[in-house]
Amino acid sequence: MSLADEVAAVHAGQPDPAALVGEFRRTHVLIPTVNDTLLSTELDGIRWLYAFTDEEALSRFALSRGSEPGTAWQYVTASGARVLDVLIPAIEGPTGVALDAGSEQGALFPPVAGIVPDSAAIDVSTAGISDNAARHRGEA
Repeated sequence: MSLADEVAAVHAGQPDPAALVGEFRRTHVLIPTVNDTLLSTELDGIRWLYAFTDEEALSRFALSRGSEPGTAWQYVTASGARVLDVLIPAIEGPTGVALDAGSEQGALFPPVAGIVPDSAAIDVSTAGISDNAARHRGEA
């Protein structure tokens, strides 16, 4: 299935987390920039990097934030794998991805083990993998 199909399955109550993350990793996304800075927001101590599946989704988001129709937004394109494995660990503090924010088919990729590298995951203790992550991986 495509990333859109995996997100739709989540919204339909039939999630397959591994397939969802896998499709995100294989998909190129648009990350809006403002003054050469990646657009993000912070909520409850977690930074959420905005990413969009296509220009239409980005345009809907821009309109919802008060942009005039037809206004061009700057963005960079990256594979989901690069976002999760390179960008997220390079950002200071816990950071996740808000995919297609503001849409009915949006999805969150929180900064947890199995989505982002352990070095950037908030559920990994300094002594190693948390009990919950270890159970998820079959190590406990």
